[in-house]
Amino acid sequence: MIETTTQIRVRYAETDQMNVVYHGNYAQYFEVARAECIREFGFTYKQIEEFGVVMPIVELNIKFIRPAHYDDLLTIKTTLKTLPENHIMEFYHEVYNEEGKLLTMGKVVLYLIKANTKEKTTLPKEMLEKIKYKFIV
Repeated sequence: MIETTTQIRVRYAETDQMNVVYHGNYAQYFEVARAECIREFGFTYKQIEEFGVVMPIVELNIKFIRPAHYDDLLTIKTTLKTLPENHIMEFYHEVYNEEGKLLTMGKVVLYLIKANTKEKTTLPKEMLEKIKYKFIV
């Protein structure tokens, strides 16, 4: 299992008239956290794309528990629970405020596909080799 944390401060433009983070912004927060999680195991989205692999989102689930507000410092815990040995990569996200209260939970499912043919594929070998030891129990 891989777990990372990423912090994001809520900007004014991300809130609505109620001073609450607009729900659509959580997809972007999750993307930032996912990119940082991938960076933790030594790669970037750009490098993965250079291997000829793209990762479209095929599923996004979000559960809102408490609101986040302007200027809150959010901590996003991102978890990759299983080694992606096929074309599916599932990331789990939990968003906490500065008091450690859980605000939002989410799951993002990506497919790994070849950029040129759009066929299902797996993680690049270089990436799989670098992270597989983190899933040994």
